[in-house]
Amino acid sequence: MVHPDVEQYAEEHTSPESDMLHALNRWTHLKTPNPHMLSGHYQGKLLEFISSMVQPHRVLEIGAFVGYSTVCLSEGLAKDGVLHSIEADEECEDIIRKTLEKAGLANRVILHIGNAMDILPQLVAEKFDLAFVDADKANSIKYYETIVPMLKSGGILLIDNVLWNGKVLYEQRSGDKETDIFKQLNDLIQNDPRVENILLTIRDGLMMCRKL
Repeated sequence: MVHPDVEQYAEEHTSPESDMLHALNRWTHLKTPNPHMLSGHYQGKLLEFISSMVQPHRVLEIGAFVGYSTVCLSEGLAKDGVLHSIEADEECEDIIRKTLEKAGLANRVILHIGNAMDILPQLVAEKFDLAFVDADKANSIKYYETIVPMLKSGGILLIDNVLWNGKVLYEQRSGDKETDIFKQLNDLIQNDPRVENILLTIRDGLMMCRKL
C-alpha cells in the first residue's frame, strides 16, 4: 500500500478532473453514505488514459455507483463505440442517468440495472476491448471467469480492490471471506495462461490483465 502522503503528492501532480467530474466527486462525498466507492480523480484519470490508449469499440463495466468511472471509461470510445454498464443498486440509476446526460453519453452508454451474473449471459454476443470490475466482492472470481472469454484477443480487464486494504498479505481471520476471495483471485490470475497481468498499487490495488 502506498503512503497517504505519497498518494496525495501523486494526485497533486496528475492532470485535474473535468469540472463535471469534480462536481460529481464533491456531490458524492457530501450526499452519499459510501463516497469511498467512487473511483475518484487519480484512479479515474488512469481509466481515462487506458481507454484513450485502447480506443475501444466495446467496453464493459460492472459497478457504476454514480457514473464517475463510466464517464472515465468512455473517454477513448471509438466513434461507433458502446459501453455496457451494469449496476446492482437500483437507487443509483437516477444519478447515473443524470451523470451520463451531463457528460453527453446518454446515447453511448447502455445502462443495465440488476444482478451482473444474470445480465452478463445476455451480452455474450459482444466481444469487449476493455472491461472494469468494481462491484460486489463475493462474485469477483465468477466475474473474472465469465469476462475473460468475452474479451477480444488483446483486450484489457481491470479489477479493483485486489489488495483489500493490504489484508491479502497476511493470514486472514476466521470468517474473512472477502480476503480469501481476493487471495484466490490474485493467485488464479497469476497462474492463468490466458492472460498476462500486472498488479498496480493504486489505491486499494488494481489488477490489470491483457488477454493473450
